[in-house]
Amino acid sequence: MLTVLGILISLVVLVLVVASMRPDDFRYERSTAIAASPEVIVPHIHDYRKWTAWSPWDDLDPNMTRTYSGAESGVGAVYAWDGNAKAGAGRIEVTSSTDQKILMNLEFLRPFKAQNLAEFTLTPEGAGTKVVWAMTGKYPLISKVMGLFVNMDEMVGKDFAKGLASLKTVVEKG
Repeated sequence: MLTVLGILISLVVLVLVVASMRPDDFRYERSTAIAASPEVIVPHIHDYRKWTAWSPWDDLDPNMTRTYSGAESGVGAVYAWDGNAKAGAGRIEVTSSTDQKILMNLEFLRPFKAQNLAEFTLTPEGAGTKVVWAMTGKYPLISKVMGLFVNMDEMVGKDFAKGLASLKTVVEKG
């Protein structure tokens, strides 16, 4: 019995040591090309009321409550949500917005608390625009441990890719 307990404690310590050596910061990003100018795309990003048409998370909870406050769009626009376990709860606010870059403070309240930065970069390319959606933040120890077992870049990246594909469809349909 003591041998089994010693092995379990050793495994926990090993996981914590390995996790603590992971990077302190993360950046997840995905991109797509949209056949429109940045000026046409930006309103779909910095006006949170338009996110329901393309957000990859909007359908996670049909009973999710949404609250809009601050500016109607652009700098100062705020969107808060509160939903089931899948949707969680949080708040996002546009802090900077140009035709080339939109920055947002993103606060998750549930299921885990976190403060991150969301960033949309729009770069004209030919007759269209390359749109990059990124999220950056700090890895607390619990996230570092989870990252040993779950590929967060793949999980978040899949949602970003889905959202960008929907944004592309919405913008290109006009």
